[in-house]
Amino acid sequence: MNLPNKLTIVRIIMIPLFMIFLLCGMWKTAGVIFALASFTDFLDGYIARKNNIVTTFGKFADPLADKLLTASAFLCLIEVAGMYSWIAFVIIAREFIVTGLRLIAMSENRVLAAGKGGKIKTVAQMLAVLAVLFFHITGIWMNVIMIIVAILTVYSGAVYLYQNRDLLKVM
Repeated sequence: MNLPNKLTIVRIIMIPLFMIFLLCGMWKTAGVIFALASFTDFLDGYIARKNNIVTTFGKFADPLADKLLTASAFLCLIEVAGMYSWIAFVIIAREFIVTGLRLIAMSENRVLAAGKGGKIKTVAQMLAVLAVLFFHITGIWMNVIMIIVAILTVYSGAVYLYQNRDLLKVM
């Protein structure tokens, strides 16, 4: 297994640790773990592209790891920061829909890499979570930030579905 794929697996392993610290009220510690996990997302992609070691596993597992990381953060923020549950639902539903499209593509022997919009969405989600954790933003301001992220998330998902609409005809 190559280094970028190992970094993706490390990111997935960090998720329960992040959740434990956040749910125990240790926001900054959780923020550091989330930041490190987010950095592995940048690092694995950079190493894979620089060394031309992009793999089918990485194309699927990397965005899945991102979705697991951010979904865990949003679910925890409902509990500890008063995030509106509908925001988390909208964001997570979009992620399931896009992942479903990727599974359809795999059944057609195609691999759909993350698009530019999806990468921007992921960065926005991660930065929003980090801002909430490090600046202890709760209540209405946190929800305003997350609504903006949800709008970006839905938009990028709609673009992704449109760009790959031929796969929807397979169903």
